[in-house]
Amino acid sequence: MHQPRKRDRRPARRGRPEPTQRQAFRLTAVDVDVVLVGYFSAKQKDFETLMASAATDLATRGARVVVQIVQRRGVSDGGVEKMGLAYSSRTLLSYGKVREVAQACDQANADAAIFVSSLTERQQRTLTEMLGCPAVSLSDILAAD
Repeated sequence: MHQPRKRDRRPARRGRPEPTQRQAFRLTAVDVDVVLVGYFSAKQKDFETLMASAATDLATRGARVVVQIVQRRGVSDGGVEKMGLAYSSRTLLSYGKVREVAQACDQANADAAIFVSSLTERQQRTLTEMLGCPAVSLSDILAAD
């Protein structure tokens, strides 16, 4: 015969919280110090031009780019097959590069880390926690104006 089923004493799972409205980071103050981070594949040869253009866009909005950091994918032998993919779906960058950005943000006392690539909400939350300052994509800043 069947044995009676034991009662599950684990707390009931709650539904997912409602997604919060994504707050756009605004460069409201003049002379805001930011770290500019770019993620590019090896196929993109004009990454220096894109970084310079992003720095100019930020300067016109009152930000001062104190450090520029670039992560390139596919430069090494192992990365050629995965050139178009992010190193990590959680952080976009490799773990070592995230540590480098966090150290640069800390040393420069940066107000934000601006990513040339667009970030998902999860990446934005994770990077904000890891870097100790807001992580924002450049497209969000340009769209806020």
